[in-house]
Amino acid sequence: MKGLTDRQRAILEFIGRRQRQEGGAPSFREIAEQFGFRSLTTVADHLRLLRRKGLLAAAPGRARSLRVVSPLQSLRREVADIPLLGSVPAGFAEDRRQEALGCVSVDVETLGIRPGARTFALEVRGDSMIGRHILSGDVVVLEHGLTPRNGDVVAALIDNESTLKTFFMERGKPWLRAENPRYPKMMPASELVIQGVMVALIRKRK
Repeated sequence: MKGLTDRQRAILEFIGRRQRQEGGAPSFREIAEQFGFRSLTTVADHLRLLRRKGLLAAAPGRARSLRVVSPLQSLRREVADIPLLGSVPAGFAEDRRQEALGCVSVDVETLGIRPGARTFALEVRGDSMIGRHILSGDVVVLEHGLTPRNGDVVAALIDNESTLKTFFMERGKPWLRAENPRYPKMMPASELVIQGVMVALIRKRK
């Protein structure tokens, strides 16, 4: 770990080892005995520096509450769990009911939005949106209740069948466009219900 002296690194490893082996951290006195410190103040100084560097967490003045913080954990930002409500066809519309399949955990800052109660996710199936770089197997993050603007990608029910397409409004009439010339544009015969407007895209590693 960069920025640590050999002694600080050894103290951190000792605390972590005791945590793993005994389920708790050593006391100030045990740390002093392990490293030959004559004063508990020296121990406190080392621990204070490790806490300042984000590698230790503890309640003030309580050595037994020491907890080693992973460097990756200290860098990790706020994470949100977004419900994954099944899949959506990026192809021809399908009659399909959505069921919760679990959650997608995302770094809020990386995602670029702050998910709320109306945020949900769907897994994409099909190739009708490849012109917008949305591929089969991707996960789209959508916000329910937003009013779509021309060019927004939406999950929609068109005549009671679900699909993922680009939304347009012309002369007061909504329609959906595929981003693949193999698919025709979709005009609702009776009803078009917007389930959510896409606000982010997550690509799974293959």
